[in-house]
Amino acid sequence: MPAVRERLPLWLQLRCGLEPRTLAALTVVLVAAAVLAAFHFWSARPRSVRAPDPVGAVAHAPVADSATDPVRTPEPAPGVPPGGPPTGGPGERIVVDVGGKVRRPGIYPLPSGARVADALRAAGGVRTGVDLTGLNRARVLVDGEQVVVGAPPGGPGPVAPGGAVPGAAATGGTGAGPIGLNTATVEQLDTLPGVGPVLAQHIVDYRAQHGGFRSVDELREVNGIGDRRFADLQPLVRP
Repeated sequence: MPAVRERLPLWLQLRCGLEPRTLAALTVVLVAAAVLAAFHFWSARPRSVRAPDPVGAVAHAPVADSATDPVRTPEPAPGVPPGGPPTGGPGERIVVDVGGKVRRPGIYPLPSGARVADALRAAGGVRTGVDLTGLNRARVLVDGEQVVVGAPPGGPGPVAPGGAVPGAAATGGTGAGPIGLNTATVEQLDTLPGVGPVLAQHIVDYRAQHGGFRSVDELREVNGIGDRRFADLQPLVRP
């Protein structure tokens, strides 16, 4: 304790006296004050604070209240039915049969909305010298259709599913010469002797399945036409 007493200022030695107990008590107070000051300084030091995570835009999106702000259903685009767009759009495919006087006859898949000109290009184009008069190359094709190039007049033309011939006028009639088997309608075939609506439909179905009649003799292969009925119909019809 004498060493501590000697280090104290003179005024403090005179103020507190030279009693050892007084000096010891004063030393304890000073040490305690120094400890408290150090602790306060340590606790008040600046610290690094981590930045908060960014909040996504979804958290700031307004939530619709079903009672006050009901969610509105988007209205369909003009020309589109409420149930959705019709099938057969740009992503669809069709299959057509291209025959006749083309370089590569065969069956070709084409995009939906393709035209006769597209089918001719897929088949390698028409042969040299083929007359395309009467062939509508701008006509839109349908799935399962047959396109025949260079068919003779009255021969099998482009046949669509169901036996209809797109763009061709049906000819025939009991009073206007032989009926064309490849162009006549069910009603026209019904006017032939011994041919009713059912047999007329069989003729149209055969025409659709086989790409048309290439000769009158093929009429024998139609269900319901025997030798006797064929003999009656032969002079009244043509391919």
